[in-house]
Amino acid sequence: MAFKIIVCAKQVPDTNEIKINPETGTLIRDGVPSILNNDDANALEEALKIKDMYPDTHVTVVSMGPPQAQEMLFECIAMGADEAVLLSDRAVGGSDTYATSNAIASTIQHIGEFDLIFAGRQAIDGDTAQVGPQIAEKLGLPQVTYVEEFSISEDMKEITVKRQLEDGYEMIKIKTPCMLTAIKELNEPRYMSMGGIFNPDKKIKVVSAADAEVDLTIVGLKASPTNVFRSFTPKPKGKGVTVEGDTEKEIAKNLLIDLKKKHII
Repeated sequence: MAFKIIVCAKQVPDTNEIKINPETGTLIRDGVPSILNNDDANALEEALKIKDMYPDTHVTVVSMGPPQAQEMLFECIAMGADEAVLLSDRAVGGSDTYATSNAIASTIQHIGEFDLIFAGRQAIDGDTAQVGPQIAEKLGLPQVTYVEEFSISEDMKEITVKRQLEDGYEMIKIKTPCMLTAIKELNEPRYMSMGGIFNPDKKIKVVSAADAEVDLTIVGLKASPTNVFRSFTPKPKGKGVTVEGDTEKEIAKNLLIDLKKKHII
């Protein structure tokens, strides 16, 4: 029986191109390109590495978003995923992390059996790192977050991961099925292949909330307890001052003189 992996992915705006309207405090999305979320690319790469070692592995990418998110899913398929499922429905629009995890968990249950779920640690447009763990809780799965190294036993039943911490790391063993969230240190995502780009057998399936049997009372804007109070661009810092001098000692002396003149010291 094939080892089945589900990868959760999100199409996000390229944060390098994002600007905020200073009057309304909202994101200016016009003309901003959308990309595959960075950490999700690492999650997909690790799933594809398992597929490279065990060709019977089947990789399904799951996402929630508007119809144009199919472009991102096409990229995932071109990288090597077998199929993709997009939950696209106005009923789930405006969902926060709680509501999003409800919708995606229902979609995963709709897909059927799986052995492993991979997701990125967090999305670059929100940085909450909440959706992956919430999906695991709603599916009743054991989970490990911040995975920076990964290995799986030959019988595909036990996984060993190195989990990144602020001041070190943990080595954890976990049995499948389970949920893992990836960080950028885990791997280097591959590029799309020509064969993947022109493979007509790999499809993207778009499903509605009704198709995935999503409970509409726990998704969407009205079911989202999180509200964004304000978005803003930080004020630019003042112009820096260069302290000059022919030697390090002279530079230090001139710095002290300037600080004393401004009554800082």
